[in-house]
Parts: sequence; structure tokens; C-alpha cells
Amino acid sequence: MRFRIATLGFALALAGCSGLPSTGPMSDDIVKLADNDVEKRYVLVDVDDRTVSILSRYPGPTLRARFGDYRPAPQIRIGVGDEVRATVWEAAAGGLFSAPVTDRFSAGSRSAVIPDQQVTQDGTIAVPYAGRINVIGKTPAEVERDILAGLAGKAIEPQALVTVTRSLSNSVTVTGEVTNGARIPLSPRGDRIMDVVGSAGGVRGAVHETFVRLTRGNNTVTVPLENILATPQENVYMRPGDILTLVREPQTYTAFGAIGANTVVPFGKIGLSLEEAIAKAGGLLDFRSDPDGIFLLRFEPPAVVRQLVPGRDIDARERLIPVIYRLTLRDPKSYFLARTFKMRDKDVLYVANASGAELQKFLGIIGSVTGPVSLGISAAAVAGQ
Repeated sequence: MRFRIATLGFALALAGCSGLPSTGPMSDDIVKLADNDVEKRYVLVDVDDRTVSILSRYPGPTLRARFGDYRPAPQIRIGVGDEVRATVWEAAAGGLFSAPVTDRFSAGSRSAVIPDQQVTQDGTIAVPYAGRINVIGKTPAEVERDILAGLAGKAIEPQALVTVTRSLSNSVTVTGEVTNGARIPLSPRGDRIMDVVGSAGGVRGAVHETFVRLTRGNNTVTVPLENILATPQENVYMRPGDILTLVREPQTYTAFGAIGANTVVPFGKIGLSLEEAIAKAGGLLDFRSDPDGIFLLRFEPPAVVRQLVPGRDIDARERLIPVIYRLTLRDPKSYFLARTFKMRDKDVLYVANASGAELQKFLGIIGSVTGPVSLGISAAAVAGQ
């Protein structure tokens, strides 16, 4: 009887292990269900030197690559809505802008300040005796010359000084995770992203959780703030009309399978590696995990997939392609590869169960069922004696 039970248990172990509850697919299942000639499901790629090299050439969007102009902002020019102040002097008393002499020891004022006025939609401001002066698209020095030309023959050797007291057309908008969101005017020397962030009071949140989103015209690029701090070329010059938004987006990945914690794990830093991601999730579980079954799931653009799998047929409509990266930890070199393999936001880390773990699980279930039966048989045998 005992022999029959053992034989039945062994047969069921061979035929029925795949029907046991499990945290996910086995390594062989993931390999078997990858792309084939009949169906395109996902691309399976081994993590090796070539894979790491290809991925390092695609670091993601950058401000430098998209906007590509690192020169200082062009000279500030006056636009509609700006507020302009003009001051006019004359060389001698008794002119158009001279005040009357109030006592015999004073020569009287020889200047006049024309109050701040907003540039109208037609691009002009009014200057007494000179008429309406067109200022749109001009620098303050050019406007000064136009004022002097309008006063020629009317004022006594006039001199003019024009200042822009409020420049809306040469400003950028800063909002989001900054201390004081505002419209900030650009200085004539040119302002970079971090200059503008500083003018807005700095960042409110943690640097590693903050992303910079720059909108210029119809283009918008989002990059980690730490990238700008670490790479000076990313700290590009701002342009009039730019919109700078600082967004708090904690980076996370999801861990599943035979790993210490099946949960959503925050990066805690920029530039998290696969090695660190495995450790942060509690590491592989002894007696359960398959060291050949470390898988990372993410979507990649077609350009990356063409490099990883040159022969893969890609539909023109495919914007993102599911890719599963496989790492084996039996090879010591894989630990170095895991250190250079960078995680991305919303990656999925999956560790498959070892085949032996499934067998042990099944035998445990069989033991819990057959144990009482064997105990009863033994008791009956003793009683029969």
C-alpha cells in the first residue's frame, strides 16, 4: 500500500507540477512564449556587454539634443505690453523740458521724466513734442535715437535715456515645484534654467524626485533635475516665452516573483542600477528563486529594438515594443553587467521560481494529504499484530 502511494505521488509530481499555484511564469515559459515566426508577443534579450552598450547610447530625451542652442539669449528688445520710461535732458535752461527759475541762485531743472507707459498694440509710446515713437522690436538705445530725432530743432541739444521697467515680452513663466511661481524677466546677459529656478525661490521638493519640463513653442522635453545638475550642457539658456515647469514625479519600479518584497519600490535616487534594484527589493529568495530567471520588463522605442534585434520585423504603427531583458546570476560577470544596467521609471522586475521549488511545493502538498493516510495504515498494521 505504501509503495502504491509513493508511486502515485511521484507520477503526479512529474505530470502535475505546472498546475500548482505560482507567483508567475517559469523561466522556460518566458523563453517559449517570446517572439516567433507566427506571433509577435515580446522581444527577449539577454543582458550582455552588447546589450548594455546599445542601451547606453539611448539615454532618453535631453534638452541639449532637442533645443541645441547654448548661446546667450539675443539682445533684449521691446515688445507689446512692456512698460517703458523715458527721461529727456536739455543743455540749457529755457527749453521745452526746463522748469521755471524759482530763485536767482538756481538755474532751474533742465530735464523731464516721462512716466512709465505700456507699449500699445500698435507698438508705440508717446513722447511730448516728438509724437508717437515706434518701439516694437527695438532696443532701448535705438529708441533713444528715435526720440532725439523727433526732438531735433525743438529742444536745446536734447539727450534721452530709455529704460524698460517691466518686460513681459522678454520673460519666461516658471511654475510647479518652485517656491514662488512667477513670470520672470530675462536679463540682457542671458539666463540659464538654474538661474531662472533660483529667481523663483528654488526647488521645493527633493532633487532626485523633481523633473524639469521645458516648453518652447510646440516642443516639450522633460528631464530629471539631477541630470541638469550633473551635466552642465543640459542647463540650456532660456528664451523669451519659454514655460518652465518643475514636476515632482517619484520614480518607482515593481518587483514580483521569488524576491524579498513583491511591491512597488521607489528609486530613492537618479541612476538606479539593476544590481541596486534587486537589493532594494530584498534580494533573491533562497530555495525558491531561479538564478537564471532574472527578468526586466519594459517598453522600448523601435530604434532601440532595431539595434538589439536587427532581424526583428517592426510594424510602422508600433511606437513602443515590449522587451524582456534576461539576466543570469550564475555567471559572476553578470553582477558587473547588472551594475551598469540602468533602471527606468515603471520598469517591472520579475524573478522566476526555480523548477526544484515547484517540485518541493508539490511534494509538500502530497505529504500533507498522504501523511494522515500513511499514519492510519501504520496504526492498522500495529493493531492487527
